[in-house]
Parts: sequence; C-alpha cells; structure tokens
Amino acid sequence: MIWSIVIGLIVGLLARFLKPGKDAMGWIATIFLGIAGSFGAGVVGRGMGWYAPDETAGFIASVIMAVILLTIYNKMKK
Repeated sequence: MIWSIVIGLIVGLLARFLKPGKDAMGWIATIFLGIAGSFGAGVVGRGMGWYAPDETAGFIASVIMAVILLTIYNKMKK
C-alpha cells in the first residue's frame, strides 16, 4: 500500500510536469492521479497483452495514462 502511494506520487508528479499549463492540485490529488493512471494503464496494458507486471513499459504507460486523465480532468473542470 505504501509502495502504491509512492509510485502514485511519482507518476502524478511526472504527469503534471509533462502536461503543459497550470495544474492547481495538492499532494493528495496528485497521488490519486498517479494511482488512477497506474491502475488504468495496468488494466488496459495487461488486458491487451502489451506488457507483464513489473516491466518498464508499465511505468511509462502509467505516466501516459495519468497525463490523459489530467487532461480530461482539466477539460471537465472548465
């Protein structure tokens, strides 16, 4: 559980760094963004057979999914 929070924070911070524009989120929202990105990427990537657990591709996919979720969140917020 602690590991998920740490990875969620790292993924969330990377997503916020990679997506241009201002993202007014706190630490907890950033952690939830990263966890949601990791979960979504895991469901899609492993479900499609693109990668197995504990592969680097899963981490990259998690960051990409978190950027997508952050973009959707910002569009809905407006």
